[in-house]
Amino acid sequence: MKSSKVKPQEFNLHWRGTLSDYVTAIAWSPSGSTLVASSAAGEVMLWHSGELTTLQAGNGASVDCIAFSQDGQFLAAGGQDGKVKIWRDRTLIATLEHAPAWVDRLAWSPISNQLAFSLGRDVQVWDVDTGKITATLNFDTSSVLGLDWRSDGQYLAIAGYQGAKIWHSQDWNDDPYALIVPSASVAIAWSPDGKYLATGNLDRTITVLEWNNPHPWVMRGFPGKIRQLAWSEAKTQSGAPLLASSSVDGIVVWEQTDKSLSWEGRALTHHTEVIQAIAFQPGSFFLASAAEDGWVCLWHKAKRLAQTLAGAPDSGFSGLAWHPQGQQLAAGGQSGELLIWSKSLRGQGFVSTANASPAADALGSRE
Repeated sequence: MKSSKVKPQEFNLHWRGTLSDYVTAIAWSPSGSTLVASSAAGEVMLWHSGELTTLQAGNGASVDCIAFSQDGQFLAAGGQDGKVKIWRDRTLIATLEHAPAWVDRLAWSPISNQLAFSLGRDVQVWDVDTGKITATLNFDTSSVLGLDWRSDGQYLAIAGYQGAKIWHSQDWNDDPYALIVPSASVAIAWSPDGKYLATGNLDRTITVLEWNNPHPWVMRGFPGKIRQLAWSEAKTQSGAPLLASSSVDGIVVWEQTDKSLSWEGRALTHHTEVIQAIAFQPGSFFLASAAEDGWVCLWHKAKRLAQTLAGAPDSGFSGLAWHPQGQQLAAGGQSGELLIWSKSLRGQGFVSTANASPAADALGSRE
């Protein structure tokens, strides 16, 4: 049988628009038919069928987090004014008032219409169907710095000072499981299969917990705090997904080895300014990164640079989001730019290519 060399994917600019201020968050609906973007001016904008429309006009109070519910029925937004707003079919159905708290983290349960959002040292869980708060979770040691649901909806992980706490959604009153870190966890992410929980920490380390195993791995050797984490849906031959992490202007991709079950890192270098977002294309090892240098980098198999995308030359990019089917990539800029690239049918004609560094100056070990 002849072997064929698979060409890396190419993405071309499909649409471009502008918000009035820094794009704080972007997200696709589960069907991929709609893209939502928010700004530091308080705007909430919807892109659908090639047109950008206003769901909420700017009011001077930044909207910092937005998300669609798992079935796409509801859209939630939170921000500087302490309000959590929920829309259904572009109609505002609820406004939860929490001023003077600043709501900068929120996430929907992947299996139900329960919304978790941060309020200082607490996380509240609100049920759309009943219109009631079902839980108030006290992190206690600090403000909430990150939160993420496990893919089966059974656990909610919350990050902050001294690590992470994990609550069971079937018994919110039960004591949470604690993943202790000697500094603060500023990023947190479950793997799509729910087997691993990773935290990016202020002391320049990553902690990876295998669920039901009390001995986590710790990765070291980074130049600064770990700002971003991303897991791949696809798995390697070892049966584990890849974990991408960013610190300052560099990326390290972690892969679990077959024999020792340790994690080995490889560095990806091209960005020259702080990386603001990283994300794997759904179902593949194709990795995207966006940085303040004004570039979105696309990494073939999370190993080498296949393409660079421009579009935020003034202040750089602030975030990115993959279409659920992976054929489009959206990114927001710090000067209000909103761009969507589409996958080319030709699969050729790259902007630039470069090789990743052969190995990362980092170690992953059990503790």
